[in-house]
Amino acid sequence: MSGRPTIADLAKAAGVSLATVDRVLNGRQPVREATALRVYDAATAIGFHAARLIRHRIIQDLPDITLGIVLQKPGQAFYQDLRRALEIAAAAVSSARVRLLIDFVPQQHPADVVEKLAQMATRAQAVAMTSIDHPRIT
Repeated sequence: MSGRPTIADLAKAAGVSLATVDRVLNGRQPVREATALRVYDAATAIGFHAARLIRHRIIQDLPDITLGIVLQKPGQAFYQDLRRALEIAAAAVSSARVRLLIDFVPQQHPADVVEKLAQMATRAQAVAMTSIDHPRIT
């Protein structure tokens, strides 16, 4: 490919027809999510000028999911590494727009954990947490 990639170049790189690329670009008719993602990946790979538009078209119909994560001991490397891994995993999800709300409980006092969990439950659709095993928390 010399110069700026064309729609034909994109169709060839994605292994789809020109009509399919047109439907992804212009939203004329529905395209299977897997096919639209393949077109987007190819557009990104070849430097197609409308790759951002394709991404926008793909994600505009995705559900928004807000996940709350409550972790312990913010000063420990393990929990910081876990936070980073969760953020990477959330960013890699292609079937939804995942927003993570990550908060830490610096002390393992059951009352502190319960309070943080209750706060997170008001802000997120689902909550996951790490915690000590204590009846009040359970």
